[in-house]
Amino acid sequence: VKEFSGDVRRAYEIAELAPGLDLLIGADDVLLELALAGAVGWIAGYPNALPRSCATLYRAAAAGDLATALPLYKSLHSLLRWDSKTEFVQAIKLSMDLAGRPGGPTRPPRLPLTGETEAAVRAATEKALAEGLA
Repeated sequence: VKEFSGDVRRAYEIAELAPGLDLLIGADDVLLELALAGAVGWIAGYPNALPRSCATLYRAAAAGDLATALPLYKSLHSLLRWDSKTEFVQAIKLSMDLAGRPGGPTRPPRLPLTGETEAAVRAATEKALAEGLA
């Protein structure tokens, strides 16, 4: 089951209610918490823009390697957070474009990011790329 509520406590409740059910991380910004709670996979958005660092983060989190996962999670979290917002498709596509992985424009009814929203995604992506988190 894909857990997207943002409430990491639900992972434990789901495991209690349906112990044989596999839990999947459904929101990028709770990746670490749900991986540590026993999720067996990730339905991911931001790895489309930053595949190497996101794959490293997921593998470390799933293995319980907090020494690797936590600093990477903290560095990426300002981007991962966009996966749980209305503008997630536009944010991921903009980050993809900036990372050299053409995401292209969104299709209607989604509109391009504008103003402060675009600037925030752009700044967070450029910071991640400057830190080598491609």
